Amino acid sequence: MLDTTTGTPALAGQAGGGAGAAAPSLLDGAILRRATAEAFRKLDPRTLLRNPVIFVTEVVAALVTVLALRDAAIGHAVAFQAGIAAWLWLTVLFATFAEAVAEGRGKARAESLRRARGETMARWVPNPADPAITAPRAAAALGRGDHVLVEAGELIPSDGEVVQGIASVNEAAITGESAPVIREAGGDRSAVTGGTLVVSDRILVRITAEPGATFLDRMIAMVEGAARQKTPNEIALDILLAGMTIVFLIAVATLVGFASWNGAPPSVTVLAALLVTLIPTTIGGLLSAIGIAGMDRLVRFNVLATSGRAVEAAGDVDVLLLDKTGTITLGNRQAAAFVPAAGVPEGELAEAAVLASLADETPEGRSILAFARDRHGLAAPAMLPAGAVAVPFTAQTRISGMDLPGRGAYRKGAVDALAAALGQAVPADLAAAVERIARAGGTPLAVARDGRLLGAIELKDIVKPGMRERFAALRRMGIRTVMVTGDNRLTAAAIAAEAGVDDFLAEAKPQDKLDYIRRAQADGRLVAMAGDGTNDAPALAQADVGLAMQTGTQAAREAGNMVDLDSDPTKLIEVVGIGKGLLITRGALTTFSIANDVAKYFAILPAIFVAQYPGLAALNVMRLTSPESAILSAVIFNALIIVALVPLALRGVGYAPVGAAALLRRNLLVYGLGGIAAPFLGIKLIDLLLTLSGIA
Repeated sequence: MLDTTTGTPALAGQAGGGAGAAAPSLLDGAILRRATAEAFRKLDPRTLLRNPVIFVTEVVAALVTVLALRDAAIGHAVAFQAGIAAWLWLTVLFATFAEAVAEGRGKARAESLRRARGETMARWVPNPADPAITAPRAAAALGRGDHVLVEAGELIPSDGEVVQGIASVNEAAITGESAPVIREAGGDRSAVTGGTLVVSDRILVRITAEPGATFLDRMIAMVEGAARQKTPNEIALDILLAGMTIVFLIAVATLVGFASWNGAPPSVTVLAALLVTLIPTTIGGLLSAIGIAGMDRLVRFNVLATSGRAVEAAGDVDVLLLDKTGTITLGNRQAAAFVPAAGVPEGELAEAAVLASLADETPEGRSILAFARDRHGLAAPAMLPAGAVAVPFTAQTRISGMDLPGRGAYRKGAVDALAAALGQAVPADLAAAVERIARAGGTPLAVARDGRLLGAIELKDIVKPGMRERFAALRRMGIRTVMVTGDNRLTAAAIAAEAGVDDFLAEAKPQDKLDYIRRAQADGRLVAMAGDGTNDAPALAQADVGLAMQTGTQAAREAGNMVDLDSDPTKLIEVVGIGKGLLITRGALTTFSIANDVAKYFAILPAIFVAQYPGLAALNVMRLTSPESAILSAVIFNALIIVALVPLALRGVGYAPVGAAALLRRNLLVYGLGGIAAPFLGIKLIDLLLTLSGIA
């Protein structure tokens, strides 16, 4: 097959990581070094105030440190105090380190995006009425409302809208997808992104972004964490953790009076250790990392969330509105039949269609070659004869083809465009076939050889493989799926039945979509929608999760609260999964943290009072060596468990479409029992090591 790839290798190599791009490794040395330095900077109390649990831990660590220094100054033994103080500081550092690692992964990706963006020079048009007159200007100096002229082989300098012309654009530098897309003035395909390459024709672009405020700039800010705000669930969990901290602070404070009444008050160091091990430091130390990692997973899929609430809502969505074309069906229609004109053998039409498609690297062109091979056994030639001239598709002509010496001129394209180019009318029988294809919701393409129309190719919507299974999985998640299409009801019903969606909205107008969403929300449902056109903007703004396509209009992108830089509406399903995974991760680690605190209670409390109340020895189920060893072991475990759980917080807990009861059972069995068992094993092991080393 002739290699006619239209993308440029240089830009393809700079792709900003399409959907599913690999995340930086957790063990990346550069990230870990940066995170270590950042962890110390985050010890600033003003920063830690956002995390009440870790802030209290820092205050306690400072208090124990001051007491240890005081006792050392007057000649008292301070080994135990110094050990407790050191591990309390490490607990705080491990918590800030977890957050710094999560942020570091985003910063590493942001640096990659900056390298991909580069420095671009533009051809500024002072007078849009006369685009032939241009002047050089740096892309960074362009402002909203400026006009630039971009021709084939040039980079679009900034985000904007096409106001004149039509062109093919390679967006690999942003999306990672090398297949060019059509951008034209007016309609729903006018938006262009800075850093993408024009590969054919020329366009006049009006800049719509201020310097430093492009989508790529916003994506960089997002992955660095600068624009991230806490979601309502995070805030609620913060309040819960703060409440638990206050309760345990009161409980520990009352022990002072109780122990004093008994004549054996514990030291401040022991009480400090008890407080820190009882308050939920595990989830408190990992909460920020979990939230940042959730945003990071969205960015890894090239989805830019302009609202933290959208990520939160994605986890609770129970109605999904999905556009038919490109979401439920393949984005580009596939060849389904060859319809020859009267007196033309189907094989002759198929051969002409293959030759006319040799230079067509679009998905439709490739599908024609595959269909001819499967249907008629016609394989594309491995090599073209000398003198062969490819006629590439252009947005202006809507025709492609191939001129082969000694064989003829082959053309394929839109029926009206090809007939006009040939200067002839479409034969009645072929016109009837074309009308039948169009009525059934398909797209007809005409094929000609040496100026003679041979017939048509039927392109039709093909439901994506596995969509029925995916919708069944969504149904098990409790999510209702609704297909939205402008097709007539008969076509919509057939595709909806084949795909297995729960409902469909046919001949949908903007008001119809908006009304459907409002009705669902009035019933107490959270609704997600994907869209790319100006007519989708009202519905995107109304939906709880509005996923706008980067290739769509400016109105759509501003209306949604998420932007998909790959413009793949099927990603909405993954977005919901990421949102649910984020909520489940928080729930799992909260369950582990609370169970973890219960186990640590049995390690420390008996050790504190066993001398005064020998009966408490029955609660010392771990048979720890001494009270000092028990307390120090619990504090050490409390610090190390945060580090051990960092990979889980960043990776997240996988979501499976199971019911709430099954999910609760899994949380209790895996993370609840795990949270109880881990401290018993960990604290006992640390106690043995301390004893063997002679430290305690």
